[in-house]
Amino acid sequence: MKSAFNRSILALAAIFVVAGVSQASAQQKALKKYESGTKDFWNNPPPDWFLGDETEQQKGLAPPSGPPTGASDAELAAMMKKIKLPDGFKIEVYASGVLSARQMAWGDKGTLFVGSFDLGNVYAIKDNGGKKEVKTILKGLKMPTGLAFLDGALYVIAVDKLIKYENAEANLDNLGAGKVVYDDMPSYIAHGWKYITVDKDGWFYLPFGPPFNIGIPPTSVSQIRRVDPKTGNAEIWALGVRNSVGGDIDPRSGRYWFTENARDWISDDMPSDKLNMISRIGEHFGYPYCHQGDMPDPKFAMGHKCSEFTPPVVNLGAHVAPLGMKFYTGDQFPAEYKNNILIAEHGSWNRHKYQGARIKRVIVDADGKNAKSEIFASGWLEGDQGYLGRPNDILLDKDGSILVADDWAGAIYRISYTKK
Repeated sequence: MKSAFNRSILALAAIFVVAGVSQASAQQKALKKYESGTKDFWNNPPPDWFLGDETEQQKGLAPPSGPPTGASDAELAAMMKKIKLPDGFKIEVYASGVLSARQMAWGDKGTLFVGSFDLGNVYAIKDNGGKKEVKTILKGLKMPTGLAFLDGALYVIAVDKLIKYENAEANLDNLGAGKVVYDDMPSYIAHGWKYITVDKDGWFYLPFGPPFNIGIPPTSVSQIRRVDPKTGNAEIWALGVRNSVGGDIDPRSGRYWFTENARDWISDDMPSDKLNMISRIGEHFGYPYCHQGDMPDPKFAMGHKCSEFTPPVVNLGAHVAPLGMKFYTGDQFPAEYKNNILIAEHGSWNRHKYQGARIKRVIVDADGKNAKSEIFASGWLEGDQGYLGRPNDILLDKDGSILVADDWAGAIYRISYTKK
């Protein structure tokens, strides 16, 4: 009896051990899930709000952090030698020490204004006899990524406020508090940062991203609005947009084109980020029901078909993170570049092998037909995940060269072309 009893105890102990190991293993492998469809989540997001619902395949991936002090001049000089461009093109450092640099805009008198991502700064860069002076002219704003210059005034968008600073170039040392000219915007930080595009009428196109990776968005976001900064009037121009941080007006048609970052946490290779064109007011571009024009969302399609929505003009690739873009309207580049689109691809994080960190060239007709894309500039990414820099905006210079903002290296580059 004693022997049988002992055997029973040992068997029970083994069962509990196995059960304990299995439970610990299950806890170790548990995937993060988020109840993101609540106002409390939007207004008080957890630090890892961007993760969405993890998948086993992509578990543990998270956005990398850049060097807090940017790249040194020596590091930038070495980096410039690694950038690949078509024959005849050259890249150089225009300005360094522009930490977390984001959207750029020219002042009437040649001042380059630059927003920033998470530092709360706005910069002014002046050319003093060939030497660039970088001055921090605003501090403490909420994600002032986007800015524009119009009729002598600097406009800065800080998530939920569009602020106007009159006569900005004459008052760089004391811009004051500015005047809020539009604030009908949610305060969500998550996907709340914006770039500004100015059309021929002086209205601003502003994107409004949802405060999570994927879900049924609040009715005030996942859209693009056209705002009159003089009156505060606004129109909703597009719906079903996930996360757009870049756009431009087509000089041929006057239509608004914009980049869009697709959802994360499906796979390394799906869905594709997009380049879109608004051909009529009120178009729906698919989010959260459909991605890349032909991929119903596995959870949120909810019976919708992709044919219900406006497809992209170009699918740019999964997790390349396209941000600032510009139609090339200068005369310095070869003639075949005229009216091409140059897109700054910020680069991946929700992918084991990053891609992006480059500038993409898109050749396309004014009606969005016959589109093709190719890599114009690359070399900011080494190996699987080694960022040297992350381009995020493009601006035409008066001589026909382009400027490129890089928030990872904290620098502005100039790309020019010399005829052979």
